Amino acid sequence: MTTSARLRRRHRPDGGQRRAVLISPVLVTAVIAALAFATPREIAFSRLLPAAPALAAALWPVLPTILLGALCLLIMIGVSFFHSDLGTPYTSAAIVAVTLAAAYASHLRLQREETLFQVRLVADAAQKVLLRPLPHRIQGIEIESLYRAAQEQARIGGDFYEVADTPYGVRLLIGDVRGKGLSAVGAAAAVINCFRENAYDQPDLRGLIRRLQITMTRYSAAIPADDQQEHFATALITEIPYGGGHVKVLNCGHPPPVFVHSGEIHVLEPTRPSTPLNLATLLGDHYFVDSVAFVPGDQMLLYTDGVTETRDRGGRFFPLPDWMRLHGAAAPRELLTQLHRDLLRYGGGRLDDDIAALAVRCGPSSAQAHQKHQEHQEHQEHQEHQEHQRPSSNGTGPERE
Repeated sequence: MTTSARLRRRHRPDGGQRRAVLISPVLVTAVIAALAFATPREIAFSRLLPAAPALAAALWPVLPTILLGALCLLIMIGVSFFHSDLGTPYTSAAIVAVTLAAAYASHLRLQREETLFQVRLVADAAQKVLLRPLPHRIQGIEIESLYRAAQEQARIGGDFYEVADTPYGVRLLIGDVRGKGLSAVGAAAAVINCFRENAYDQPDLRGLIRRLQITMTRYSAAIPADDQQEHFATALITEIPYGGGHVKVLNCGHPPPVFVHSGEIHVLEPTRPSTPLNLATLLGDHYFVDSVAFVPGDQMLLYTDGVTETRDRGGRFFPLPDWMRLHGAAAPRELLTQLHRDLLRYGGGRLDDDIAALAVRCGPSSAQAHQKHQEHQEHQEHQEHQEHQRPSSNGTGPERE
């Protein structure tokens, strides 16, 4: 099955509901016809027959709409044999006129649906580039992601995340650009691309966040002045050194991560606040790194404010720490699936904001995996060194005078 076919199937309503909606013009035609034959001439239900092709224009292609109009015309002619003086010519003319207008409306609707579908394809492709699927495991660290847009038809927004397997450890980024629309998407893309480029080269998280800060500043300067105030972002970067038993966290105005350590829930508030992206000119260039234990079996939840700002009907925010006490022992994938389900239930079936989350668990073999990775690299370097030292096999070694 092609990608286009899969997406078309994904955006269709429930099968039973869709079938009921699609046959509704036929049901309307049958009901009107039955009433027209069964009721006295004075009531004249037959004058409602033009409503059937008008309804079909919103649901059917052009040809079935025309065929239904022809059926209604035949029904009108048949009714005229049972009841005289119904104004058959006028009703028949109305059926023809409405059918032609309905066929044209159906043609326009299909064109717009195809255009919208192509836009959705482009948006899905853009989301896969912006929020590409993350690896489920890196050096013994389990990673799962969740992204859901507040609007069902939306694909991409200002929430973003990324992960990188760097020489300094597993580095994760999650953030949220203020505002919505294409400007927020562009800012998120600029930050993610900068992280992908610099996460492998910057030995310190402060240096990495400064690169992100510069990128946001340059992006903001390149957009129209009316939109510049929209472009600041909260961000959180973590670094899990291989076999280090701890995690480094740099929080730039982002919701604090939640840790599960030995069954206990701990919300890591920053000891000192760091400046959000693109606000260094106003608030100063200050960045501070916290460190917390992260040993095999521990779990960490990173998320955007759409999670904690979900409200129930009484206006109360979603109690994430209490929820984690109940579900913190679940595997990362199960944790995020349950979180999405409970957020929808808590918010009355809908989300007021985009949500993004990363569930990260330290596996029992992260240190061993890193050691094997290092041994493999050392073995490859040793082999390459031996090949450089080995004389050529064609006898072109150093000549003796």
